[in-house]
Amino acid sequence: MYPVSPQAYDRAITVFSPDGRLFQVEYAKEAVKRGATAVGIIYNGGIALVSYKLVQTSLVVPSSMKKIFEIDDHIYTTASGLIADARRLIDYARAHVSSYRLSYDEPPNVESVAREVSEILQVYTQYGGTRPFGVSLLIAGLDDEPKLFEVEPSGALTGYSAAAVGRGKKAVEEYLEKHYKRDMARDEAIDLALKALKKGEEEGELTSETVEITYADMKDKKFIFMTPKDISKFLKK
Repeated sequence: MYPVSPQAYDRAITVFSPDGRLFQVEYAKEAVKRGATAVGIIYNGGIALVSYKLVQTSLVVPSSMKKIFEIDDHIYTTASGLIADARRLIDYARAHVSSYRLSYDEPPNVESVAREVSEILQVYTQYGGTRPFGVSLLIAGLDDEPKLFEVEPSGALTGYSAAAVGRGKKAVEEYLEKHYKRDMARDEAIDLALKALKKGEEEGELTSETVEITYADMKDKKFIFMTPKDISKFLKK
């Protein structure tokens, strides 16, 4: 039997290294760490997503960059990493929701949609000739209560009360661990998420053009995008 060269572990998605690592999955996670930070937070009676848009030149039109996407009217998602990869997963999730509604005449719950996305991500870690998706998603929605899930390139699925993805993940989650409370009101939660986002994006400037916010309350069960004017009011605090 010929020995496996060290490069084989690096190039092949289907080959574990001797210490049990899949290097291509780890590289996909590095792509996520290079992406702009996004935060999801559950508050008393609702949920919010707050995302930073990395505008690297004044020639870019910020409104052309989207970081928060609709999957269904009660499920939204934000992503960090390769946004083109995220769009492919979001299209798959939308197709799943449409099929579920057609079959059962009711919307799927948030966890089932997040699990479908995680299974696709996991499949792309098992077969040669493919690469992992270089993106992590925060999937937020409303069932009988607000739900928030993080889906990673490995296919790992984790539920959170508050979470972050992207290059500022560690700093943001450390800040949230110290200050987060489940019984916060909506404005208090969004204010906390923006403060945490600032910790994760110390080199970036938070403005109404570089920040995107959406929220949904249990009483309405409908996501609403915050206007630039309202975002500016929060940022002035």
